[in-house]
Amino acid sequence: MKLTLIRHTSLQVAEGVCYGQTDIDVAATFHDELAVLQSKLSGEQFDAVYASPLQRCSKLAYALGFDHEITHDERLKELHFGDWEMQAWNDIPRELFDVWAQNYADLSPPNGETFAALQQRGIAFIDECLENHVNQHVLVVTHGGMIRAMMAHVLNMQLKGLFRFHVDYASLTRLDFSGIIPKIEFVNR
Repeated sequence: MKLTLIRHTSLQVAEGVCYGQTDIDVAATFHDELAVLQSKLSGEQFDAVYASPLQRCSKLAYALGFDHEITHDERLKELHFGDWEMQAWNDIPRELFDVWAQNYADLSPPNGETFAALQQRGIAFIDECLENHVNQHVLVVTHGGMIRAMMAHVLNMQLKGLFRFHVDYASLTRLDFSGIIPKIEFVNR
């Protein structure tokens, strides 16, 4: 099985704002970014299409125009930042942010979730796809945090290194589970 992961397009939100699971709309550049993505995906065939139910992913999944039913899956949502949602990163108390930043795998923002919990959602999604889509190619429209967590899983790396991966808006990442050892075919295409 192969998973082609797409990070949603740019968002209609001020730079420097923590937005996680807040349901933010796409930016005015949506159609331009969509056209670039459609060009990148030209000739690709998918057996199933999944998307985070947040509108920035759902809109993109539908706009891509594949002839598949789109399955919305809650597990594909971005990290829930709890009380930090929609706050400017600079307005979050530095002492709280620094403690979280040192161990975001196991600590959550107040009333949010940990990256370990996000990754477990991603692993459960992958495991279900491995059962239901043997030898198939699955398209997944999701978020940067989820893509990073899935890559960390494939690489068997600690979550502490997640932000060493830069995942661009409207980029493609492909994970290949067809062999004995899962592989990352490419990132940010």
